[in-house]
Amino acid sequence: MGLSRTLRSLYHDALKMKGAMKQKKLEALPRLLRGKRVVMANGCFDLLHVGHVRYLQAARALGDVLVVAINSDQSVRQLKGPGRPILDEKERALLIGSLACVDYVVIFNGLNVSKVLQTLKPSIHAKGTDYTEASVPEGAIVRAYGGAVKIVGDPKNHATRDMIRQIAQSEISLLKLGGKLRIGVKCFHSIYLIWMGHSLILEKISPCL
Repeated sequence: MGLSRTLRSLYHDALKMKGAMKQKKLEALPRLLRGKRVVMANGCFDLLHVGHVRYLQAARALGDVLVVAINSDQSVRQLKGPGRPILDEKERALLIGSLACVDYVVIFNGLNVSKVLQTLKPSIHAKGTDYTEASVPEGAIVRAYGGAVKIVGDPKNHATRDMIRQIAQSEISLLKLGGKLRIGVKCFHSIYLIWMGHSLILEKISPCL
């Protein structure tokens, strides 16, 4: 039991280190990406779910290197409203960086990813299936420097807002059943992260590891 706990602890520490090492400043990336077919994905990634993972796996398959641009806390608040993000930018970057199919992570400010695209000029800007190639906001920028926009991932039937709603509904149900039982959203979120960390990352994406 002790050895098993120690091995799990070592694995989790290594996973954290792996995720942290992939986080880069925007200005450092052009040198690291030189000579490679670069794919870029972007998003808030607030509460990582299987739709995010499949999107990033599919994006990585399009090139040599996958760079994931993550919205800063400030830009998430502007886009999603009060109460968001659930996880701060450092935590979100660490989770995304822990995925084997992700090569680099960069955090950006602003309501769109134009500056990152203009700096890195990736061969492919990969977006999820809630877009079409024509509706991607930065599509004109990508095509202007000779890149391409590609739509990847599974159908858009996973959403962070739906997960938050389900967590809140579960909390209400437990409070009704338990009377004095007080389990807040943060507790549910912790339970969710444990499940995600041990089940999703280790099992759902095993082909990507």
